[in-house]
Amino acid sequence: MKNVTDSFVSLVHWPFAGSFGFNTDILATNPINLSVVIGVLIFFGKGVLSDLLDNRKLRILNSIRNSEELQDGAVERLEKARARLRKVEIEADQFRVNGYSEIEREKFNLINSTSKTLDQLENYKNETIRFEQQRAINQVRQRVFQQALQGALGTLNSCLNKELHLRTISANIGIFGAMKEITD
Repeated sequence: MKNVTDSFVSLVHWPFAGSFGFNTDILATNPINLSVVIGVLIFFGKGVLSDLLDNRKLRILNSIRNSEELQDGAVERLEKARARLRKVEIEADQFRVNGYSEIEREKFNLINSTSKTLDQLENYKNETIRFEQQRAINQVRQRVFQQALQGALGTLNSCLNKELHLRTISANIGIFGAMKEITD
């Protein structure tokens, strides 16, 4: 402080007082110059600096507001995506359950169908066996009948003479005649 007062006092004692000149005493003139410059900057730069800070503040607030809006939109899209995911998971579970049910139903139908087919094949087999047995029995009967007939004819031919032959024919004609009268 003493330097500041000394510099003001020394201005009075200068021989060129009132004229323009350089003060070469740096310690005395520097705080005055700085205070003048700072005062001028504060006085004139206050509005500019205030405007710059206000603009910067508005840009930061706008950036924050835009970021919050983007965040809100992202949160909303995330919730929608989660809801869609839950819906798709539920549908997938339903498809899985329905698929298992359908598989079980198809398996049951296939087992029933196969069982019915096996039953039908068993019935066809049994019918075929019965048919073949009946056919074999009929063939044996025919053979036995043919052999018996041949044996009877052989016996008749060997034992039959003309008189017995004529009597048998007469008896048969009589039987046929009696049958004809009954039917009429």
